[in-house]
Amino acid sequence: MAAKRPVTKPAAPAPTPAPAPAPGSVMLPALHETTTSSGLQVLAAQRGPLPLVAARLVLRVGSAMDPADKHGLADFTARLMRRGTARLSADELDEAIEFVGASFAVGSNEDSLSFYVTSPAEHFPAMLGLLGEMVREPSFPEREVELARERTLASFANDLDDPSSIADRAFTRALWGKHPYGHDVSGSAAHVRTFTREDLVRFHRERLGPKVALLSVVGAVAPDVVAEAAQKAFGGWTGGPEKPEPVPAAGKMASGRILLVDKPDQTQTQVRLGGPGFRMGHADYFPSAAMNNVLGGGFTSRLVNEVRVERGLTYGISSYFEMLDVGGVFAISTFTQTERTREMLDVSLAEVGKVRESGITAAELKKAQRYMAGLYPLRTETNESVASVIADIRVHALGDDWVQKFRERLFAVKPRQTQEMAAKYLFPQAPLIVLLGKASVVKKQLKGLGSVSVVPASDYE
Repeated sequence: MAAKRPVTKPAAPAPTPAPAPAPGSVMLPALHETTTSSGLQVLAAQRGPLPLVAARLVLRVGSAMDPADKHGLADFTARLMRRGTARLSADELDEAIEFVGASFAVGSNEDSLSFYVTSPAEHFPAMLGLLGEMVREPSFPEREVELARERTLASFANDLDDPSSIADRAFTRALWGKHPYGHDVSGSAAHVRTFTREDLVRFHRERLGPKVALLSVVGAVAPDVVAEAAQKAFGGWTGGPEKPEPVPAAGKMASGRILLVDKPDQTQTQVRLGGPGFRMGHADYFPSAAMNNVLGGGFTSRLVNEVRVERGLTYGISSYFEMLDVGGVFAISTFTQTERTREMLDVSLAEVGKVRESGITAAELKKAQRYMAGLYPLRTETNESVASVIADIRVHALGDDWVQKFRERLFAVKPRQTQEMAAKYLFPQAPLIVLLGKASVVKKQLKGLGSVSVVPASDYE
């Protein structure tokens, strides 16, 4: 039986001509939008001159959709989809991919799962078909599930030797609490031990489907070829919800307390400070990004200068905004010698306080704008990066002019806006502080900073 032709959206039968770009703006190639008969949205952008194609398939289901007693199941399921289909074993999949010089990868975060394909242009339809087979008909072989479970548990055990990983995990749990964002994307040892093949089959059937997915394809391939290949690969895809399931509102984050994770063998303290930020696509993004670049988002930032250059407290410190679908975080991450933990906290919080109270200077803002505007084109250098940007724009409703107007919006930021963002997000209330180190030494240094809870590092396996 012949495959059905893809259904083209009436509103977009052809690419919309792009408006004239502003001087210095970055442009994406024209987008051609179609929908397969199963309901999968497909975005194609033809781009040369190299005979290569990249694709990203995004499913709007991430670790926030993990069952309450199966943390890590979304990530685990996605990784196992690569390990066999109804027709091909894991070894046969590897051989087919390597034979044509293609590559496949899987990624996951709190809000989505992503499958990445890069391929020579001549083999792209076949490789997209292979991706379709993995996504539609994963077999989840029992032996592969067992091996993956063993590898994941071994990885968790190894993480206990990485103080930075433990600190990050403790920080996430403490900051978000019982919210679905409050557990590690890969889950925990206690939950992964319970995973069965039936869990994966059920999660795949109930959560993954064409109506919550988007495919972006960029490279040396005509849009009509992409539409036909997508229909052939995904036209028979069934299952999953009719629309993405909303993540619960973020609610109130932890603040004003100290979590001290005891790891007695450490000679350094991992330091994390955090408080509320904003969701992906928020209007505060540009002024906040510029302000943060000055505070701690660049190598010449104020925090780097005060903490590393002037005082030698660390080799590295950074501040950042993490943006998710329904909320976000402003945080600082660093480390220091055990005996200088309190000094690190005092200096860091004092520098944050200066920016919160007085903002940044016009000269600092201008420098940050030039730096960020100069780096941004690197995000659209390769087919892979363009495919990812296109998918992010649509999944997070950033607007199709996001890339084109990025520099314009960045340079429109005024000093008073950065001061407003500093007052709003730079710990207007006492932050959550997570420290990992030798508790018997560190705790003595924390008087006056708030209540301290001490827990063993083994709690974060």
